Amino acid sequence: MATGAAVSVLAATAAVVQPRAGRALDTGRLTTRTGLLTGLLITAAGLAAAMLPGLAGVLLAAALIGTGTGLITPLGFAALAAATPEERMGQTMGSAELGRELGDAGGPLLVAGVATVSTLTSGYAALAVLLAAGPLVALTVRSRTARAAK
Repeated sequence: MATGAAVSVLAATAAVVQPRAGRALDTGRLTTRTGLLTGLLITAAGLAAAMLPGLAGVLLAAALIGTGTGLITPLGFAALAAATPEERMGQTMGSAELGRELGDAGGPLLVAGVATVSTLTSGYAALAVLLAAGPLVALTVRSRTARAAK
């Protein structure tokens, strides 16, 4: 029952967030960069919440992960569409979806692999660190680039 509730909370949260994120991008209230970085950090926080014991931790994790992926998905695909020449749109979107599927498969494998040699909590922590590292690296590179441009 807890697994079903978690999947439902994640899906419902993403379904509420995705159209709002897309609309915020379209109206200029949200930039792609800010939305993607925020989405990755919220998703990482959700994985950290998965380490909390009990149903409350699972449901909090599902809500945060749903919110994060609800930001990432429409903004990422909109950015790809905007940067892709029309004659390569199918190839680009196909590759993007392949990457998404690899993430759907790779995340659980990473968590399971770490959990096998350690604990499930450590597996969630490893994935949370990996997801949080992306935005942190991007912010560091952006800061260095801005300083170098001055």
